[in-house]
Amino acid sequence: MGDPVVQWQMVVKDPEATSRFYSSVFGWKIRTDNALGYRVVSTGSDRGIDGGIWPSPPEGHNLMQLFIEVADVDASLAKAIAHGATVIVPKSVLPDGDVLAIVLDPAGTPFGVYAPAPR
Repeated sequence: MGDPVVQWQMVVKDPEATSRFYSSVFGWKIRTDNALGYRVVSTGSDRGIDGGIWPSPPEGHNLMQLFIEVADVDASLAKAIAHGATVIVPKSVLPDGDVLAIVLDPAGTPFGVYAPAPR
């Protein structure tokens, strides 16, 4: 069985303005009640997937990322690297126990590998 895309993320220079735009245009609900102040986006639909908005670093660009849920972040990183990917954000354990890393595929497209904390 394959690993699913479970979330998208916008990485943007002005997360507050971006949040206001998408909330106003599409009616998305955005919360920041988490340890990192991450803007969690709920589209309010049972179709598709929800996402988030995160600030881009000063030298960064606006971009969209997909997060792929995997059973083992380390194994997925090793496999991605063996196939030409580059790790740009090493494996990190988030305050809620989720684990993620950000990778560039061989074409330079960023994506995240993610393993949820046991719940």
